[in-house]
Amino acid sequence: MDSERSAGVLLHPTCLPSPFGIGDLGPASHAWVDWLAGAGVRWWQVLPLNPPGPGHSPYSAASTFAGNPLLVSPALLLEDGLVSEDDLAVIPGLPSEWVDWSRVVPARESLLRAAWERFSERPPDHLADELESFAVTEASWLEDWCRFDALKRAHGGAPWPEWPERLRLRDPAALEAWAGANCMEIGFSRFCQFLFFRQWRALQRHAREVGVRILGDVPIFVALDSAEVWARPELFLLDAERRPTVVAGVPPDHFSETGQLWGNPLYAWDRHREERFAWWIARLHHATRLCDAVRLDHFRGFVAHWEVPAGEKTAVNGRWVSGPGRELFDAVGEALGGLPFVAEDLGTITEDVHELRRELGLPGMVVLHFAFSPEPRSTYIPYAHTRDLVVYTGTHDNNTTVGWWQEEATEDERDLVRRYLATDGAEIHWDLVRAAMASVADRAIVPHQDLAGLGSDCRMNTPGKAEGNWGFRITPWMLDAALQARLAELVDTYGRWPGRG
Repeated sequence: MDSERSAGVLLHPTCLPSPFGIGDLGPASHAWVDWLAGAGVRWWQVLPLNPPGPGHSPYSAASTFAGNPLLVSPALLLEDGLVSEDDLAVIPGLPSEWVDWSRVVPARESLLRAAWERFSERPPDHLADELESFAVTEASWLEDWCRFDALKRAHGGAPWPEWPERLRLRDPAALEAWAGANCMEIGFSRFCQFLFFRQWRALQRHAREVGVRILGDVPIFVALDSAEVWARPELFLLDAERRPTVVAGVPPDHFSETGQLWGNPLYAWDRHREERFAWWIARLHHATRLCDAVRLDHFRGFVAHWEVPAGEKTAVNGRWVSGPGRELFDAVGEALGGLPFVAEDLGTITEDVHELRRELGLPGMVVLHFAFSPEPRSTYIPYAHTRDLVVYTGTHDNNTTVGWWQEEATEDERDLVRRYLATDGAEIHWDLVRAAMASVADRAIVPHQDLAGLGSDCRMNTPGKAEGNWGFRITPWMLDAALQARLAELVDTYGRWPGRG
């Protein structure tokens, strides 16, 4: 990322307005980047764009390469002649304020099926050629994903460790026989990926044309039930039956006496070294083709990660194990020609993690919700900021600023906020947005919920809560001209408007 002062807004595409029950890559996304550009905003931050996993979480995705077909725009399918007005008319009335996953998922799959049937019967010449070219360009990951996706549907959504042994262990003869008998299902998966990437790249081009860049997100770990672990088991610490021997988590701390047991399989780093980190290079190269820069979630895990024996019920009986550190990033930087990343280094971080981030020249993160503990003073307090940071009011895992102020901040924190920001807290969301914009940090990013002054019922995710997350959506009043003008004034006042100042 460049070091020019800039501002950003955090909002996942699923949160955008749409008449089809979930935000997508169609007209509202294009209007959204125009809205950002009109406010002088340089960065649109998104969450992982991959097919979501259990609980619809983009952080437990079924693939780190594939795109989320739920983001494919019905309006653009109609424009391409792949669906009809009648196809759209049968989509049931869906809420506009949140994502009703139980209804959105089958409705969207039904529409994609209709598009696939129409394409299979009479493919438009230009789309047929584009699909063929796409399949060649993305071949390194696409066919594994398509087989995985089709197999998962064929087995009722069951995780791959529960599939029949020969398919679970990828016996070549069994896999080829199954693929030959199910070529249309595999073709449907390929078609869905083609649509996603075609629409995403059109949106990406539009964003660049109006001066908006996209900040993506790559979780350090991948889900066990993912195409990557199924296709490349040798890259993970698995036993002969391809079950994890150890899993990821974080140790006990003042937030949790038993730590957090994430359950992701851990990497066989020695094998990655033998392959000169080819898989990681491919993963991060792919991410930087989709986005202009990428946030690396749980950056401290590249220095050392908490390893818990498989089968443990909590994360207590774990140990710290060294990660690849600089060795990985030197290989990635050489292959990519740079390191366009943000290091997510929130929480209790050891000095060796900070040292690696600084050596690599990566910006770190600070969150203002954590900035106002009076005793001891938080290192996130604005007077302690440095330029090589991204300052946030909150992130997708935090409460909204209004929710934090009303429900989570202690009275001592509120007292320091009032004194530090000279506020009575009546518009606490704008107080913290102003504090972020005023920071010396080169980049300031704000969740859209804070611009709209929304409460805790509009947060995106509550960590540790399995259901009820990832469903927030904005409505048209949250994109009105008055809100845009107020944001623009702060962006301009604090020297974050590209080309001004």
